[in-house]
Amino acid sequence: MTDHPDNNHWIKASASSDAGECVEMRRAGRAVQIRDSKLGSMSPVHNLSQHDFRAWLEGAKTGEFDGLSG
Repeated sequence: MTDHPDNNHWIKASASSDAGECVEMRRAGRAVQIRDSKLGSMSPVHNLSQHDFRAWLEGAKTGEFDGLSG
């Protein structure tokens, strides 16, 4: 990911494609917000606690969601 963003700056993984098939995230107070990068500002924004965000990242790293991609 890119360097520490300010609260208004969305970031996405540096390994993501330019086709927009990724999620973007930003800090929002004590929460982390995530959205669909291909929808940009039209995407619904999901608010996660820091604990839930860490659990979500760990699940992605360990393949917990691999079966969801079709």
